[in-house]
Amino acid sequence: MRQRRKDGGGVVSSAIENPNLYKEEEKKFSNTKRVFALCLAFRIVNALFIQTYFNPDEHWQALEVAHRIVFGYGHLTWEWEKGIRSYLHPLLFALLYKVLALLGLDTPWFMIKAPRLLQSVFSAVGDLYLYKLSHVLFGHCVAKWALFSQLANWFMFFCFNRTLSNSFETVLTLVGLYHWPCMRISSSNIPLHSRKWGLAVAALACAIRPTSAITWVYVGLLELYLTQGRLKFILLEVIPIGALVLGFACLLDRLMYGSWVIVPLHFLKFNFLSSGGDYYGTHNWHWYFTQGFPVMVFTFLPFSITGIINSKYWKLSGLIAWVLGLYSVLGHKEFRFVLPVLPVALIFSGYSLATLQECDSSKGERKGSSNINSKWPSKRQMAILFLLATNIPMAFYMSSVHQRGTEDVMNYLSKEAMSEKVESILFLMPCHATPYYSRLHRDLPMRILDCSPREQEGISEPDESDRFMMDPIGFAINFAKNWFLPSHIVLFDSEEKQLREFLDIHSFKETRRFFHAHFKVDRGLQASVVVYARNG
Repeated sequence: MRQRRKDGGGVVSSAIENPNLYKEEEKKFSNTKRVFALCLAFRIVNALFIQTYFNPDEHWQALEVAHRIVFGYGHLTWEWEKGIRSYLHPLLFALLYKVLALLGLDTPWFMIKAPRLLQSVFSAVGDLYLYKLSHVLFGHCVAKWALFSQLANWFMFFCFNRTLSNSFETVLTLVGLYHWPCMRISSSNIPLHSRKWGLAVAALACAIRPTSAITWVYVGLLELYLTQGRLKFILLEVIPIGALVLGFACLLDRLMYGSWVIVPLHFLKFNFLSSGGDYYGTHNWHWYFTQGFPVMVFTFLPFSITGIINSKYWKLSGLIAWVLGLYSVLGHKEFRFVLPVLPVALIFSGYSLATLQECDSSKGERKGSSNINSKWPSKRQMAILFLLATNIPMAFYMSSVHQRGTEDVMNYLSKEAMSEKVESILFLMPCHATPYYSRLHRDLPMRILDCSPREQEGISEPDESDRFMMDPIGFAINFAKNWFLPSHIVLFDSEEKQLREFLDIHSFKETRRFFHAHFKVDRGLQASVVVYARNG
């Protein structure tokens, strides 16, 4: 057994005493490199495969902000005016944009693909730590199948490589859980510095997304219960490390905002004390349990439940229940909010698949056996075929077909803007329905319909976006009285039918039409996105 030293050098000192242990560590390191290379190759392909629109925050809360930082133009949404977003996450992509600009590679293809390719590196790190966490908890066999579950799950393929802060939060969650001793079956062979790394990662996750505290309160309380030096843990680790990381985040936001903005406090005030998030819709309290999370886990669900029951590892499965339970208290709910615990559920799926493999091998059937059962696929093989047959089509459809029109239209307009065929653009559609300057990459006049929450300002009437959807013709007529006459108008076909006469009167003709969706999305069936250009 490794002896843990107070200086945190347990692994090294034990390896010196036992040369075989050194070889074992070297073998693990080599295997880790192979796993990371596999995950990185997979996520790069994954990133190039994604061509659809999922959530506005992917563009408007990360790339749009980063584009404004580097290139000097880009739209900041109301969240940045109220100071409820940290600049930590957008700065990752601002650095990428700066490198592209210095190399002269800020062309349409790189501006479209590079952010998700960068995210693929982060995602591969998350995949690696899922493998490492599964390995230390349950061994190599479970780790292998947990990684398979992570890579094969349709929602991880669809969402993990998007430039959402939730995606980066998920990576940090996996890295942090690996370093926390309380999440291990035994903490006797964990170096002392590991928990400090776990604390630093947890603090960083909370700085980027304050709601990540829901996860880390559970982990912190569990560690506090299990550790022996509780006072030392709080006074010498939690407080100084938390203060250092959050202090750095506050200084960074002070530099970017130009004044002192304590993002976690503003975030707490808006989303919890005033229920500001409810402005964008609410769900029943049980939505995460009955619809949201089951859809994300999808056909891995029975395997995850079986793994939870059979493993009896309640510390980790309790994290899933804790996160889903606390998020259920909030009125506004989204799939991406609980993305950080999806890999945890997939670890248990890996446990279940590994158990199936052991059951099949325990039959003792040898090659060439005359047993008639050997002609049929094993339970594990049937499970794998079932999971791939259900998840691959879903991943393909959601990542490359469903809701791709709003991405395609901006790709088209960015190329048109390069050839100076576009002078200005008006988006007559629900707010934040497309990417914006981060995709167009031209400093041209553009206008979207406003949808900022205004209850706190004493304004009760519907916002521009809602007024347009309720009465497209009436809104367009009133809007045209004071508009700048754009060279292009972008809208969904569902509103186009009502606005054709209005467009004809103002000399707009259809130039391009892009497929968007086969099924109803939010406000109705928006089958295609249409671009109209002004004659002359």
